[in-house]
Amino acid sequence: MALLDIAEVAERSGLAPSALRFYEKRGLLAPAGRNGLRRTYGPEALDRLRFIACARGAGFTIAEIARFLVATPDDTELRARMAVKARELEEDIARLTRMRDSLLHAATCGHEPLVECPDFKRSFENRAERSGVAEAVAEPAQPTR
Repeated sequence: MALLDIAEVAERSGLAPSALRFYEKRGLLAPAGRNGLRRTYGPEALDRLRFIACARGAGFTIAEIARFLVATPDDTELRARMAVKARELEEDIARLTRMRDSLLHAATCGHEPLVECPDFKRSFENRAERSGVAEAVAEPAQPTR
């Protein structure tokens, strides 16, 4: 097993060495040893960093990721949090898919102005109805005195 020094891991992962040291302090990453004064890591560190990047991209905190790394099948609280996050991600995926479809339509639509295109407007109306925005737009809140 060839060890990678901190500079090589930083280069391959796209992270700064300071980020690697930060992850180490938080218990997310462990060096395999040292080569002189430089930290060295096993090749599995790159897999760990890919997982961390994916989890961060999904909105998990550093503390939550640290819990993932030591979780057991008996950690029901963490599993419940994962299920909630999975539902949130499904909603994000659906929202982004609708936005992508609207943009693809807009890219080829000849309606002037574009925002008046019935198909384009319909995609936003459907989103507003699902999110409760339709009621907020239709009936503005009365100011409190």
